[in-house]
Amino acid sequence: MESMEAFWWPVRVYYEDTDAGGVVYYANYLRFMERARTELLRASGAEHEMLRERDGVLFVVKHVDIDYRSPGRLDDELRVSAEVVAWGRTSITFRQQVMRGDTCLAEARIVVVCLDIARFRPHPVPPSIHEAFQHVS
Repeated sequence: MESMEAFWWPVRVYYEDTDAGGVVYYANYLRFMERARTELLRASGAEHEMLRERDGVLFVVKHVDIDYRSPGRLDDELRVSAEVVAWGRTSITFRQQVMRGDTCLAEARIVVVCLDIARFRPHPVPPSIHEAFQHVS
C-alpha cells in the first residue's frame, strides 16, 4: 500500500492554544497533527496501548517538515488530516494538513518510526497496521 485516502479529525482552537498575538502558537499545530494521527490509529482499531501490549512497539516522530501558511485564531473550527504517503520497513510517512474551511493553515510531512519498547530500537511496522490503515478513511 503506497498511500491512503486522508483521515480527518475536527479540532477547536481554545485560548490555551493561542499566543500573545491571539493566534495559534506555531508548536500547537504539531499537537493538532499528533491528535489526528492518534485518532487514525484508534479508528483503525490499533490504539497505542494495544500496540504496546500486543506487539511490544510504539511510534515516535523522527522528522517533521512543516509549512505555516495562514494563522488560526481563537474559537476556529479546524479539520486536521492524516494521510499515509509512504511505508518503510520501520517507518510511516504522513502528509498532514490543518484546514479552516478551504484555507490551509499548515501542511506537514511527518515521519514516524516504529520502536521495540524493550530495546528502544527500530522495529518493523506490524503487518496489522498496514492492514488496519487500508480500511480507514
